[in-house]
Amino acid sequence: MPSIVVTSKLFGSMFGTEAMRALFSDDTLVQHYLDVEVALARAQARLGVIPAAAAEAIAAAADIGRVDWDRMSRRTQIVGYPILPLVEQLSGWAEGGLGQYCHWGATTQDIMDTADVLQLRAALDLIEADLKATADALAALAREHAETPMAGRTHLQHALPISFGYKCATWLSALDRHRERLRELRGRVEVVQFSGAAGTLASLGDAGLPTQTALAEELGLAVPDITWHTIRDGFAEATGFLALLSGTVGKIGYDIMLMMQTEVGEVFEPFVTGRGASSTMPQKRNPIASEMMLAAAKIVREQHSAMLDAMVQDHERATGQWHVEWHALPTAFIIASAGLRAARETLEGLEVRPEAMRRVLDTTQGLIVAEAVMMGLAPQFGRQRAHDIVYECCREALSSAASFVDLLMAREEIARTLSREDVERLADPANYLGSAAEMTNRLLQARQS
Repeated sequence: MPSIVVTSKLFGSMFGTEAMRALFSDDTLVQHYLDVEVALARAQARLGVIPAAAAEAIAAAADIGRVDWDRMSRRTQIVGYPILPLVEQLSGWAEGGLGQYCHWGATTQDIMDTADVLQLRAALDLIEADLKATADALAALAREHAETPMAGRTHLQHALPISFGYKCATWLSALDRHRERLRELRGRVEVVQFSGAAGTLASLGDAGLPTQTALAEELGLAVPDITWHTIRDGFAEATGFLALLSGTVGKIGYDIMLMMQTEVGEVFEPFVTGRGASSTMPQKRNPIASEMMLAAAKIVREQHSAMLDAMVQDHERATGQWHVEWHALPTAFIIASAGLRAARETLEGLEVRPEAMRRVLDTTQGLIVAEAVMMGLAPQFGRQRAHDIVYECCREALSSAASFVDLLMAREEIARTLSREDVERLADPANYLGSAAEMTNRLLQARQS
């Protein structure tokens, strides 16, 4: 077993999409460091803080292919942070000694935080695309099966009939709220960090705030209200969003796994030869994608817990809590991407089996609609008497092979009042879906407007 599954040659693609794993690779991260340094030089050159030639030289030199990784790794172990080792190399690459203007007035955390924001912005783009596709797949299922009856379950027992489309619509409602949350949090997360050693921009004097604004413009980021070196609610909100999203994805996966049980078989993950196969049981079709959806929910939750803990930082620069983010943020995004992609692929190709849903509904021979029968008898017998009659028939049905309808019709008072056709209609689960279809269609119409 590898120590870190997201970097494993065996498990890596299961626990993170290739695009998300690439986004949080060392090469991409260091490229973002270089991008921020170049943007800073250009912003300061535009303001006259450093020579224009220096910005041009720094931009021309900032090539990820020139990084001496062994040297940078050794120096990072000594310094404790990667920015000084990178700036040492970048300064040497720039021609004409103009590298001395690299990192002018900045502090390490300015560069690292802003690079993290650039990563998060790109990562949220990936999440947003898969989230939309997953929601669209659910909307299609909800629309198609708005009136497809199936057993609703409470405490893992048959409760009342629902429609499969209604079930999909409840999942969809959460995903749509997550899309709204994502739109809202971007403005709080996609913010530049440039504040200097203690957050006051003292090293740049009057040019400090103009530099901060110009850097934000260069990178397409917002300007913060004030320094956020040790105020980490933005990043914690990002992992909180991922935890909520992954929790919903996990719930969907859990439901699908239960519906895929051999005795149920109401839905199946898309068929791929060999997927979910057992090494000893050829008949197996294990819910592999749903298992990943559930696992992602549990793992991402722990990363968010770590991020909440990392929020409690001391004074103007953290003594270790910041380092927690270096592990938790990438892990949360990578794992969340795996769970969401599994949900997307599953729901886009989900095999829905209405005939199995009907078979399961009929398992109790009408008992699932005992409430419907009771309410149907109430006008003739009164609610309490109707309850007692139906209760007695239910108990007898559960302890014998007789059908619920047969037992009801065996009651003289019912046979005298209602025809068998009337009773069968009351005991048909498809006739007791309540407002499931209407609520489903209302949700679908609202999201189209």
